[in-house]
Amino acid sequence: MLLKPVRGLFLVFILIGILTTARAQCTSVNTVFGAGEHVTYSAFYNWGFIWLNAGVVTFSVEAAVWQNQPVYHLQSIGITHRAYDRFFMVRDTFESYVMKDNLRPLEFRQITNEGSYSSSHHYLFNNHNRTIRAMISKEGGPVQHSILPWPECSFDILTMIYQARNIDFLKYKKNDKIPIVMVVDGEIHNLYIRYLGKEVVANRDGRKFNCLKFSPLLVKGTIFEAGEDMTVWVTDDKNRVPIVVEAKILIGSVKAMFVEAEGLMHPLTSEIK
Repeated sequence: MLLKPVRGLFLVFILIGILTTARAQCTSVNTVFGAGEHVTYSAFYNWGFIWLNAGVVTFSVEAAVWQNQPVYHLQSIGITHRAYDRFFMVRDTFESYVMKDNLRPLEFRQITNEGSYSSSHHYLFNNHNRTIRAMISKEGGPVQHSILPWPECSFDILTMIYQARNIDFLKYKKNDKIPIVMVVDGEIHNLYIRYLGKEVVANRDGRKFNCLKFSPLLVKGTIFEAGEDMTVWVTDDKNRVPIVVEAKILIGSVKAMFVEAEGLMHPLTSEIK
């Protein structure tokens, strides 16, 4: 099954683009990030020959308490600039509470506000009976409740990003397909990412980084064409920070570019000085 397109353009094309974890990674110990990390991206939309600086996306990690246990609070926020709001206003928030030791998800929320469209997604993960309680409301409608089976080594879309950064890339060769499993829009999806090797890439201000390169499989829908028309570059160092994510969409293309990072666990040794 291919991943269906979902709302949350500025966040989703980044989120989907950097999901690069194999199923065996679900028991890995986190060694790449910690509380206090904050990463910022500029989001661009290509219209003809013009790249418009449309908005900002941030990812942050904070220490928190969830039902009396210490956890990580993961959050990603995407907003359009005021000048772009009159074309298409975006105010999106993704957040997850996860276990510190193995990043097992506990709770996930997604609030989407894009133009006249709005929706909310809320998942509660039950590790005892391996189910996910999903509560979803779209366009002001009533909340729809459902119980989903929770397969081993599957995650919500935000938690998957941080799981992915712990992958052992030394196991893979160029063009290897890496399977992933996650819950999106109240459904469990099995899909894959293709590893494309190593490459040097520059961000918007000309800083260059040694990176690992990937391409996820997409399905045709309201945003994306079918195929592997998305590419992502993450730092080839202990941080695995995404530097550039770009994708073709039905009208034009979109790109996220690294701006800055604070509170990284390791030095950013991938940057070429």
